[in-house]
Amino acid sequence: MGFELLDIIQYRNAYFLAFSATTGFVCFGWEIGLIGGVITLPSFQESFGLLSESASARASLSANIVSVLQAGGFFGALFLSFSASRFGRKPILLISGVIYLIGSIIQATTAIGTSPAVALKIFYFSRFLGGVGIGSMSALVPTYVSECAPRAIRGRCTGSIEVSVGLGNMLAFWVNYSVSINMSPGQMQWRLPIIAQIIPGALFLFFMLFQPESPRWLVERGRYDEAATVLAYITRKGQDDDAVVLTLREIRADFVGKHRLPLLTQFRKMGESKIILLRCIIPSLATFFQQWSGTNAVNYYAPEIFAGLGFSSVSSTLFATGVYGVVKFVVTCITLAFVIESWGRKRTLIYGGLAQGLMMLWIGGWAGAHPNEGVVPGTYVSIVAIYLFGVFFGLGWGFTPLVLGSEVAPGHLRAAVMSLATAVTWLFTYVIAQITPIMLDRITYGTYLVFGVASFIMAAWVYFFIPETTGYPLEDIKYLFESDIILRSLEDAPGGRIFIGKRRAVSVEELKAAADALPMNRFCSVVLDESRENSGSDC
Repeated sequence: MGFELLDIIQYRNAYFLAFSATTGFVCFGWEIGLIGGVITLPSFQESFGLLSESASARASLSANIVSVLQAGGFFGALFLSFSASRFGRKPILLISGVIYLIGSIIQATTAIGTSPAVALKIFYFSRFLGGVGIGSMSALVPTYVSECAPRAIRGRCTGSIEVSVGLGNMLAFWVNYSVSINMSPGQMQWRLPIIAQIIPGALFLFFMLFQPESPRWLVERGRYDEAATVLAYITRKGQDDDAVVLTLREIRADFVGKHRLPLLTQFRKMGESKIILLRCIIPSLATFFQQWSGTNAVNYYAPEIFAGLGFSSVSSTLFATGVYGVVKFVVTCITLAFVIESWGRKRTLIYGGLAQGLMMLWIGGWAGAHPNEGVVPGTYVSIVAIYLFGVFFGLGWGFTPLVLGSEVAPGHLRAAVMSLATAVTWLFTYVIAQITPIMLDRITYGTYLVFGVASFIMAAWVYFFIPETTGYPLEDIKYLFESDIILRSLEDAPGGRIFIGKRRAVSVEELKAAADALPMNRFCSVVLDESRENSGSDC
């Protein structure tokens, strides 16, 4: 405990930077936790003319209201965040926050003096606009934090993203529950939760004004003195400190010949070798699997899911949803504080995937064997299983894919790779938001079985194909993929040595030594001036 306290004191600037940036993910969590409860309120349905629609039409409109945010998030992640490679991480993060605030304000003022049909169209637009802002933030924040955080606490800093998502979820769930029992039906009942989401957006903008630019982006632009200043600020050491000098040297070495790559060049370089291509695909695959865990099906449609288990009133389903939000948030905090750096990325993903899959199979099995029974003792076991799913998701697949993806992505392509990964997140969040109501209606309990099987598949993928990245500097992670990837992955996996016997992968230290022994190694390159081709100097 004393060591942890000293660690927090030493790296307090880095922790505050991570706190400031990940406040943007409170907005993300609030948005995805908010709408599922708001659309169940009769006051909301009356304001937008949903009460006069048939049950199927109302379900379709609800799915559209939920998923239009994902459409905006997809475009924000894919296009706006690419500008960060040219203009810097910080300016685009600030612009994203402004876009989010504008979208939230329009949402909160929709349906004032307009017909329900027009109000619905404006609400769609405002949800899309807010999604653009959140999509860009969700693409850039993991990159920004991982590029700034010291390696000793990088997993904890990047992992704080999911804590912010959980906090936003939890607050949105409980605000929804509070207005459902404490406010009389009317427009302010559904407007208040939307107005409240402006607060984290404003805090994000305020905190980010005082944070530095990414040192790795500064190095890419040749602004080495500024990069050294930022590194010294983050670690609270002098610019001449050996750790700061070495880190700056390694970052410069990693960017030799890769400065200021245009967007199309970044895409082309993703396929310049099999190793680079693999490292660029892993973040997108990780976020793809994350969406098929079923977490966003629960986030968006938790009230309907609890209603399907026997709860009848709006307030009771919102209360059960609020408890789910608290469980996820608490477990994520515990995982961040005590698990992510000690267990590593690989074990959290394997154990979390297997456990959350078992919970989904239980829920599906119970729902299939006992349909339409109302609230009976076994129902409470299934509700506990949903809460345990939140526990195990928070343990592994909640935030570790973001940590893993931002570490594995090549430094000179990290912004583009993480933008693609986040776009995949938004795309399949949109898909899940669209198909979940249909699945719950048509295959009912089979919905949970699909998510359960998917969780086992993703755990197996990590077990056999992903090496452990914990404890390595960002510039050294490329050596984990140089050779013997499956062998190294099994060597790092719990019980993996059963499959490999006495075989061992080449160590990172040996691979680094071999690379440094090259006649014109990367460290030699960086000590030369940027204009060395003009001076004719040689190592």
